[in-house]
Order: sequence, then C-alpha cells, then structure tokens
Amino acid sequence: MRTFICFLALLCILVTTPCRGEGPVRQQKPECVILLHGLMRTSSSMERLAGELQKEGFIVINQGYPSRSHPIQALSGLAIERDLDACRTAGTQRVHFVTHSLGGILVRHYLSEHSIPELGRIVMLAPPNQGSPLSDALEEYPELEDITGPAGFQLGTDDDSVPLMLGPATYEVGIITGDSTINPIVSTWLGVPNDGTVTVESARLEGMTDFLVVPHSHPFIMRSDYVIGQTIYFLYFGKFVTSNSE
Repeated sequence: MRTFICFLALLCILVTTPCRGEGPVRQQKPECVILLHGLMRTSSSMERLAGELQKEGFIVINQGYPSRSHPIQALSGLAIERDLDACRTAGTQRVHFVTHSLGGILVRHYLSEHSIPELGRIVMLAPPNQGSPLSDALEEYPELEDITGPAGFQLGTDDDSVPLMLGPATYEVGIITGDSTINPIVSTWLGVPNDGTVTVESARLEGMTDFLVVPHSHPFIMRSDYVIGQTIYFLYFGKFVTSNSE
C-alpha cells in the first residue's frame, strides 16, 4: 500500500499541479479518521481500510453501530458522538470521516444539525445521496423491516427519503462509487450504471469536492487497494488522482 501511495504522489507531481502544501500538514499529534460501515454490515467490513490508514499514521476509530435497530436520525448521533469522543480523548486536532453506503448519510444528517470544529475531510464510498429505488421497493414488503431495520426504509426517493431532505455539502467531501455488480438481476432492474445497490448518479452530491467511478461492486468497494489508495490521497490532498467530476 505504501508503494501505491508513493506512486499516487509521484503521479500528482508529474501530471497535476504541484502537491506540496496542498494537503494537511502532519501535526505532532496524529489526525483521526472515523470509519462508518453500511446498513446490515459491521466494523469488520472496514478492517482492511482501517489497517491501511493506521499504517499511514492516522488514529482510526472503527466501531460498529446497530444499523438495523434505529432510524437514521437516532443512528447519526449514536454513532458519531461516541466516535468523536474517542478522537478527542486521543487528543487529535483534526477529524476525518470515511464512510460506506448508509454511513455517508449518517454523516450528512449529523452535520445538518451539528458543527464539528475540528472537521477535516470526508470520503464517502457508494453513498445513496439521492436515495435508492431499492428502498422504495422495500416499502411494498413491510415485513422486511425486521431484516433491514427502519433505516433501510428511509433511503428511498419518495417524500420520506432522508437523503433527499438533507442539503448540499458545505465541507470537503470526495465520493467514490462503483459501476460493477455481483447482482446482475438487481443491476438490470435498476437499468442505469450501478454497483448492484446504488446507481452512479445517486451517489452524487451537490457541493461535493471530487467524484470518482471505479469498477467495483457495492459490498466490496471498501476493500479495493485502488479505492483505499485514492481515499488516503483525498485525506491528504483534498482531491483524487483521477476523477469523474464535472
């Protein structure tokens, strides 16, 4: 992974504006990264990413939260305030977030109601920022709430969609989403480029800093070496090495 980061830095020097001075200067006290997994996942899904961030010298908070037990409004405070406390206890001066799927919506909801003075940068992996038709389909089967929990029913595109109630980004956020799938039936049903769960267009967010599409599927995007490398690069420099931003 360190070799890959060095390659990204070299590429930046060769083909983009000079990188020196663009990213956060490493402080004597290391910076903190809060990881938030997706719906029906656990902290173990983010362990590989956590390990690479720790190798870079970040303090990493990778604690699970009960994604199936509460609505988004409760989950955001439950998970993020606890993790912020952990970062502050460690004495860090800057706090970043890296999220997968629902985790990105939790951060957006929290920041819509709270400020984080030491907020750094955010990387969202496959976030349903414009809602997901899959969540709309769930409403036809209310018995599935026992499986997904209330949050799964809040990620749609109708009037009750929590993502659509939240405003544009007013912070540095890079979004990486996939256009490959391990679920061809769902992907065909979605009918547009998607990762088997979230469409490429749904991942976009007004005010985002950068946007990147990669050939990975929704469940495994956070385990890709390339995605991890781009994530770390964004935390340093506030942009991806290559992007699909408009």
